Amino acid sequence: MNILILGSGGREYSIGLALKKEQSHKLFFMPGNGATSNLGTNINISDYDKLAIFAKENSIDLTIVGPEAPLVDGVVDIFRKNELVIFGPTKEAAKLEGSKAYMKNILKKYNIPTAAFIETSSENEAHSFINSMSSTPIVVKADGLCAGKGVIIAQSKDEAKKTVTDMLSGTSFGEAGATVIVEEFLDGYELSVFAICDGENYKVLPAAQDHKRVGDGDTGPNTGGMGAYAPTPLVNDEIYKKIEERVIKPTLKGMQQENAPYEGVLFIGIMVVNNEPIVLEYNVRFGDPECEILMPLLESKASELFYYGATKQLDKLDIKIKNEYCVGVVMASENYPYSSSAPAIITIDNIVDKDLLDNSHISFAGVEEKEGKLLATGGRVLVCVGIGKSIKKARDRAYMLSSEVHFDGKKFRTDIAYQALKN
Repeated sequence: MNILILGSGGREYSIGLALKKEQSHKLFFMPGNGATSNLGTNINISDYDKLAIFAKENSIDLTIVGPEAPLVDGVVDIFRKNELVIFGPTKEAAKLEGSKAYMKNILKKYNIPTAAFIETSSENEAHSFINSMSSTPIVVKADGLCAGKGVIIAQSKDEAKKTVTDMLSGTSFGEAGATVIVEEFLDGYELSVFAICDGENYKVLPAAQDHKRVGDGDTGPNTGGMGAYAPTPLVNDEIYKKIEERVIKPTLKGMQQENAPYEGVLFIGIMVVNNEPIVLEYNVRFGDPECEILMPLLESKASELFYYGATKQLDKLDIKIKNEYCVGVVMASENYPYSSSAPAIITIDNIVDKDLLDNSHISFAGVEEKEGKLLATGGRVLVCVGIGKSIKKARDRAYMLSSEVHFDGKKFRTDIAYQALKN
């Protein structure tokens, strides 16, 4: 197939890498990054109508949308009007991520378990709700897209009020904070659960755990994600069944009733409290870096998963997952997540260890190619991925690979998958 992948990060690189291994596709990336050009052809057509024309002229059989912004902007609707096959939710369905208020109200309307909350644009109303809360911390969320950074966990009522004020005034997140959600803090452990959906049918991938904080021991500010692993041993068949029955099925049914059938990846942020799964949020695409550690676990063809999802045929797909674990360690730039860093040349040692070569790889993200050299130019530069029969083996390989990668100012967490290994 001719396949077009929208996006420029490690998520899109990892999807492209999984497709490239099938050795039967011609890949295009829009815009891609400095390393995706080794997997396919990078193009730069940011106008979605013109991109749809490109897809027609180049006989693109399938388009896969990586990031949330094109989905919220309606790229799927445009491609479908042009009778093109595209994997992802429509503009209306993408409101599940585009508006946290919309998402919370869907959860409430269809009795899907979530934290008690208030949605408001009134500072006084938000402050009154905060005053009425019996405990802290308190969670404050900006309604709109904030690149995964619009959620603040306030440790006191005063901090929660100040956060609300900063969001509503536009100081924190601009227009994205014009409406806020204030909700109770849930004390449990967090999961990333991904369901591939076609409007009616779904396939659940192994549950992952992300590491949002920049520093070891979950310290420092939130980031887009500093590493992940899957599957997590913190989930059993009972929890998977509860997530399917109480979350995924009513969500798909509810979105049908809203005349916005959900197709694409449903990324469910779950907090497990006393063995009960409670929805924190929905995203409408793969997580990053979770995608980087889920793609290598697919034994089925990735192309079939995406194509069947895009053409309402998931009921025909028997998805197979490898009986292995995968760990991804993010290599970030020196000043991430505080500010941008100077571009730095990336060098990778000549790896001779066959075991490491066969069971690890790099997914490139914030990189550019210049005069034949790869430069670290983004916040999260790349992900070192290891796979193995145990989480420890997979993690060891990921960290062995990370020791072979060099660029000025590189930073990474040394404790990825600690939740699993301490248990």
